[in-house]
Amino acid sequence: MNSLKEYVGDKNFYKKILSIAIPISAQQFITVGVNLMDTIMLSSMGDTQLSASALGGQFINLYQIFCMGIGMGASVLTSRYWGMKELPSLRKAVTIMLRFVLILSSLFTLATIFAPNLIIRMYTPEKDIINYGVIYLRWQIPVFVCIGLSLTCTIVLRSVGQVRIPLISSIIAFFVNIFFNWVFIFGHLGAPRMEIAGAAVGTLIARLFELTFICGYFFFYDKRISYKIKDISMRCADLLFEYIRVCIPVFISDGLLALGNNAVAMVIGRIGKTFVSANSVTTILQQLSSVLTQGMAHASCIVTGHTMGEGDMEKAQKQGYTFLGIGFILGCFAAVVILLMRTPIINYYKVSEETKAIAWELMDAIGFIVIFQSMNSVLTKGVLRAGGDTRFLMAGDILFLWVASIPLGIIAGLVLHMPPFWIYTFLKIDQIIKCVWCYFRLRSRKWMKKIRTAS
Repeated sequence: MNSLKEYVGDKNFYKKILSIAIPISAQQFITVGVNLMDTIMLSSMGDTQLSASALGGQFINLYQIFCMGIGMGASVLTSRYWGMKELPSLRKAVTIMLRFVLILSSLFTLATIFAPNLIIRMYTPEKDIINYGVIYLRWQIPVFVCIGLSLTCTIVLRSVGQVRIPLISSIIAFFVNIFFNWVFIFGHLGAPRMEIAGAAVGTLIARLFELTFICGYFFFYDKRISYKIKDISMRCADLLFEYIRVCIPVFISDGLLALGNNAVAMVIGRIGKTFVSANSVTTILQQLSSVLTQGMAHASCIVTGHTMGEGDMEKAQKQGYTFLGIGFILGCFAAVVILLMRTPIINYYKVSEETKAIAWELMDAIGFIVIFQSMNSVLTKGVLRAGGDTRFLMAGDILFLWVASIPLGIIAGLVLHMPPFWIYTFLKIDQIIKCVWCYFRLRSRKWMKKIRTAS
């Protein structure tokens, strides 16, 4: 019984992970709620504007995942240093992270300024969607700096156990976004009726608020890390190699995932406007059903990092199995949520009957894949990443996404014209393969790497 208890975990263990996972899940839920309201409001404008915002949002999501890679890579170090009580090294890791994200935001901003038409053309050849997509992107130009700084600072705050401030920020931003969407999409309170541009303006205002709230707290009020704006100029060459060794594979891995998701969007965009609209409807429910998984993945990364920072590797190994079991349970729960909610969600949208029929088939595939995706996320974004096994994870992302999922998805969707269920399943087949791949890596114990501190 004592041996079993070590794997199942005790009350303090679950209190710790819930104190981290619940606020993060709530924040993810709010983010999905914002996307849901955007989609519902724009669906009244027709399939074309809905599709354009979805595809324009894919480019912003591409950037956001790159930022997640930079932030989560840094959190591998910051959570470990927090467990070790090594604050000077923690601050240096934050400095390197912020420098990377400012460079990245500049690149995406310039691309959106000078080539918005080319960006949308990557996703679809349909001229009406391209025209609306360009309008959407032009209003989103300032968003890249806002997302980059607020998102990475949020991840660092979470890694040291500060999860309430990001949650409060997201709650307020949720209402800010809905209000200004309502004002500018439909032209209320004397504002011009901007339709898809109004959705972009509402999102921009919410992002500006998040930047002010999160970064204001991080740089001026936080006492755990006590990081100041002047620290961006600190010397951190002694930690640069360790940062690159641990964090760059995470950036590459998440970057390849982002590019892969965009390649998937390109495939979907070429199947047809109706398929794109159906996919945008199902994406919201998919995100909604996986918010608990995302919260648990972040919690497993933070808790594992703290445990290893304290030097207890055996405990970290047993916790890894526990987190995997939790991931399976949450995946099954998410599948049930999808099956129960798909009818009211699909019927709520003002879209064509053909779009609804495709969305129904996609929901079946999502309900199946989400079980594997949940277990996979807890390992790849949580336990194994916290252990510093980032190069192994990068290899898995390159191999299975680009060798299996994308080629099979292209064949299923553009060559064989298979039913939507099979198109989506093949596009996400990497989730099943990586789940098995990472389980055996967990068993091997080779995922636990040593982390060096600054000199």
